[in-house]
Amino acid sequence: MIATLIILLISAILFVSGKVRSDLVAICALLALLLCQVLTPAEGLSGFSNTTVIMMIGLFIVGGGIFQTGLAKMIGSKVMTLAGNSEIRLFLLVMIVTSAIGMFVSNTGTVALMLPIVVSMAAAAGTSPRRLLMPLAFASSMGGMMTLIGTPPNLIVSDTLESAGYEPLAFFSFLPVGLVTLVVGILYLLPVTKMLAPKDKAKDKKKTGKSFDELVNEYGVTYNLFRVHIKEEDSPAIGKTVAELNVYREYGINILELRRSAGQNRFVRTVNQKLASPDLVLKPGDVLYLSGAPEQIERFAEDYKFRLLDKHTDEIEGSSSNASLDFFDIGVAEILIMPTSSMINRTIIEAGFRSKFNVNVLGIRRKKDYILNDLGAQKMHDGDVLLVQGAWSDIARMKNESSNWVVLGEPLQEAAKVTLDYKAPVAALIMIGMIVMMVVDDIPVAPVTAVLLAAVLMVITGCVRSVEAAYKTINWQTIVLFAAMLPMSIALEKTGVSEMISGSIVTGLGGSGPRLLLAGIYAVTSVMTIFISNTVTAVLMAPIALQCAMQIGVSPVPFMFAVTVAASMCFASPFSTPPNALVMSAGQYTFMDYVKVGLPLQILMGVVMVFVLPLLFPF
Repeated sequence: MIATLIILLISAILFVSGKVRSDLVAICALLALLLCQVLTPAEGLSGFSNTTVIMMIGLFIVGGGIFQTGLAKMIGSKVMTLAGNSEIRLFLLVMIVTSAIGMFVSNTGTVALMLPIVVSMAAAAGTSPRRLLMPLAFASSMGGMMTLIGTPPNLIVSDTLESAGYEPLAFFSFLPVGLVTLVVGILYLLPVTKMLAPKDKAKDKKKTGKSFDELVNEYGVTYNLFRVHIKEEDSPAIGKTVAELNVYREYGINILELRRSAGQNRFVRTVNQKLASPDLVLKPGDVLYLSGAPEQIERFAEDYKFRLLDKHTDEIEGSSSNASLDFFDIGVAEILIMPTSSMINRTIIEAGFRSKFNVNVLGIRRKKDYILNDLGAQKMHDGDVLLVQGAWSDIARMKNESSNWVVLGEPLQEAAKVTLDYKAPVAALIMIGMIVMMVVDDIPVAPVTAVLLAAVLMVITGCVRSVEAAYKTINWQTIVLFAAMLPMSIALEKTGVSEMISGSIVTGLGGSGPRLLLAGIYAVTSVMTIFISNTVTAVLMAPIALQCAMQIGVSPVPFMFAVTVAASMCFASPFSTPPNALVMSAGQYTFMDYVKVGLPLQILMGVVMVFVLPLLFPF
């Protein structure tokens, strides 16, 4: 028992100090328990095979798919437009929409998603973002209280109950509690956050980097961009490869990319983007994106019976084209020709960009001039900047040629920022299917199986770009922290520490009734979570709350809910939860702003829960 208490105390001190990574602290605590033979190796490693841990991994991937398809942003943006110019309506929508998204997405991810939307909506409505960003952070935590998967503490208390032989909590068991927290939050924050608005000061924000659309517009690529549709079955181009068309020599134009439908109905739209590689065979229904002189494009379309989708006017007058380049599977980047490059004085064709790297050159920036026409014959100069187009992986591969050029930016990182919005309906169906399997009892699928199935489908359907991208969506620090700390609860129970602590709490408060005992557990958890992550707090307090309930012979369910609510409803510090920290700089908040606004809310939430929880889940 003494060894367990010492390890627990040292771990708590290190967690609070923040000087050592929390996952490293958790691993060291686990090793200490193993070395002291408090736990067997099987017990120590049980956390890494725990179904809750596996479920969390799957949920990270599902959340990644929701983000990468732009589904969450799409929903948030459309709903937020309902606010109009009403300040109160905007506040209510921020709270409601954020909490709704937080039901299925991590609170950190929810805030990262909603932050730019809320700032832009505040500017449009003439409202200070300071009044909205703190409620945004708080609402993300309230939304997490509405579902089993909303926040890790919910999963932890459910697993604790199941391990003790009780029925696990259902998917929407948390919904009534979450709705109460949201209502309390709205009623409190609506008048209180007005004190934050006068401190707002407008600051100019400097843009960093160029968006892909800005790059394309800068080079004027859209002026020479056309689309043709292979509609006619008798087109001479059908069945031929791009190389066989020989369009550059015959017409002086380039085929940049091809769009091919991979299945379309009223619910799902999937379009494949393909670079126009020489061996690509053309099929009916294909849409070709072309670059070149308008008269040559028209001649090419007429010769091959293509339907010209765009009509361009004079460049000076502007363009009536609807053609645009998208960056789902194919991206653009700038490369700078180095003074030592072997490509200097070689033409674009001679350099073999298409054959060696499978990329197109869309334009050349030479000092202040932009070259767009007859690119194949252009000789490269020292200091030229080339705008290239290709698959993200191919552009990234060009970084290996550092002696010839420098790729400006990080293509793979930039690719991750591009939302695959045409996949949003697919991601929505997968998410709905996962929820249905978890909610409907008649479907014989375990929750962890439903989550893993959804995660795999996100990868297979392309909602997540690749398996590598799926792994990158997982917050491994959280996973390791959780998995390594779970055995701590086994150690606390095995050595009698949980029983001793719960006995002390019961001795002090149990005689006054279960409600006061519930209040004590809530208060201890609420204080701990200010200094320690909600995940760790829930892991430590859940077995103690369970023991307290068992010792006085009442249902442990309200005590479990007290732990998860208290662990998640932490508003008194900007560093207590990641969402609070995320909005701090954007809202120009001080530490005292969180104390003035968040601490009373945290106390108020505790008082309300002490009375509400026994009503929802009787002792």
